[in-house]
Amino acid sequence: MNDEERISRIEQSLGYTFKDKSLLLTALTHSSYAHERKINKTECNERLEFLGDAVLELISSRYLFERYPQLPEGRLTYLRASLVSEKPLAECAGRMSLGELLRLGKGEEACGGRKKASVTSDAYEALIGAVYLDGGFDEAARFVEREVMSAAGEHLIDKDPKTTLQELLQRRMEAHIEYVLVNETGPDHDKCYTVEVKVNGEACGSGSGKNKKNAEKAAAAEAVEYWKKEIQKKCT
Repeated sequence: MNDEERISRIEQSLGYTFKDKSLLLTALTHSSYAHERKINKTECNERLEFLGDAVLELISSRYLFERYPQLPEGRLTYLRASLVSEKPLAECAGRMSLGELLRLGKGEEACGGRKKASVTSDAYEALIGAVYLDGGFDEAARFVEREVMSAAGEHLIDKDPKTTLQELLQRRMEAHIEYVLVNETGPDHDKCYTVEVKVNGEACGSGSGKNKKNAEKAAAAEAVEYWKKEIQKKCT
């Protein structure tokens, strides 16, 4: 597939035409391709992924804050994590066949890189970064809200993150999970609690909330993402 075909297919999927096509090509360029072609590493999609991750967090936070005014901070944190972590982003990438359109090195291609969640989710964030740079915040927000945030309602009925963490670990190891209050700030009528979650004595997540329960949920949500990545590393 040539680059013109890649650009055309992505623009059709996005419903957006890039003014600067080079941004789109950079978003589709994996570091393995840049390495094999001896292209400057700044021309692969890692920098755009870095930017896209931040843009995605801001857009998703604003969307959930405005859409669900009844949810406390801890629940919003968990909901956001369930929408913008590696797995759901890889699913979004799959719906637009993003893996098929990436520029990969031969080694990564041979290892099945086009189907790796880590590769496609990173490219999806890079694509968000490219849309932001080319079309501005509003254009990026339209894309993210349509393609990523549309599943927010479904995730509201997900399990409590503390239960998810416990089930995730129990299937793989003997784990002692402990929630430790590490900070408490503010006056009595407006407290903010920060909790750290430890697995077998090792800290793997922290979260804050207006009460200890919500802080524990936020910490568990962060720990779930941490352990998902750790488990994936062991499986690759």
